Parts: sequence; structure tokens; C-alpha cells
Amino acid sequence: MVNRKPTKGTASVPALVPEQIARTILVIRGHKVLLDSQLALLYGVETKALNQAVKRNQERFPEDFMFQLSEVEFENWRSQIVTSNPAAKMGLRRKPYAFTEQGVAMLSSILRSPRAVEVNIQIMRAFVRLRQLLSAHKELADRLTKLEEQMRQRDHAVAQQFQQGFALLDQLFNPPSPPRKRIGFHTE
Repeated sequence: MVNRKPTKGTASVPALVPEQIARTILVIRGHKVLLDSQLALLYGVETKALNQAVKRNQERFPEDFMFQLSEVEFENWRSQIVTSNPAAKMGLRRKPYAFTEQGVAMLSSILRSPRAVEVNIQIMRAFVRLRQLLSAHKELADRLTKLEEQMRQRDHAVAQQFQQGFALLDQLFNPPSPPRKRIGFHTE
């Protein structure tokens, strides 16, 4: 990271790189999101202050812009980041809010500091970068899907051949239930 010159009345703020932000983007409920604590860190504010600003402007954040993690999602996320003992007085206790790309864009309308503007620009670039990466690899993903389908079809055909083979072996090794009357000339 490169430090920028501090502006009048502000401390030196490190430059943000979209690739670094992109690494913090999670996929939850099929949406690419940033959690409130990650955003607060990027904006240089406390998570509580960020959430208070959002609550004061709740009408700007419908469910497809921002949602709170469910209890199961929260527990899964906590287990992945290995947070502290819940009985202790430290660590994350509340379910975080997840902001989609549209939610992050909406944050720019309620957080108006120069830092917030810079952060929003970099976050938008990170989301764009992720979309570019996904579209660049879409052809590869399509080819992989086609190959998987071909393998499934081939596996199905092979399974049918095995079933036919086992049925023939079963007929050879297990004679019919009532013994057949022998054909031909018999001597007793």
C-alpha cells in the first residue's frame, strides 16, 4: 500500500487497492457482499457508527441492498474466522449486516467524508473487477459444464452396460427355479 499526502485536518490514509478489497468480498445467499465490520474498517469508522448511520436511513436499504446474517450463517461465519469464546468479554457477539454492491453504493449517499468517497470508488472497482474475472472465466466454466454433462451421459451408458452384464451373469449362475426337463435320450 502507498500512503497519500494527508489533506488539511486529516491523518495520512493508505491508498486502497481494488484487488485487496476484492479478497474481503464474501458470497452469502448467492450475493457478493461486504460485512459491516469490513466496511467500517475501510471507511475508518467504528462498526457501531456505520450501523447507526444505516439505521437512521433504513428506507434506503431494502433487503436486496443489505441484510443481517441469520443465526446459522453467523455461526458458520464465526467458526470460519475462529472468534473468541462467547463467554469471554471479547469477540463478535452480534450478527453482522451484509451489504451488496447496491448497498455499498447507497452508503455513499449517507457517508459523505472524503475518505468515504474514495473508499466507495475503490469498492465499486473491486466489484467490477470480480465481474470481469467471472465473465473472463465464463467460457471455461461453460466448457467444464459441458464436459461434466458428457461424463454423466457416459457414466450412465457404462452403468447400463454393467447392469446388462450382471443380469447375464445372474442368469448363468442361478438356474431357473423349477428344474427343466432334460431334453434328449436318457438312460437310467
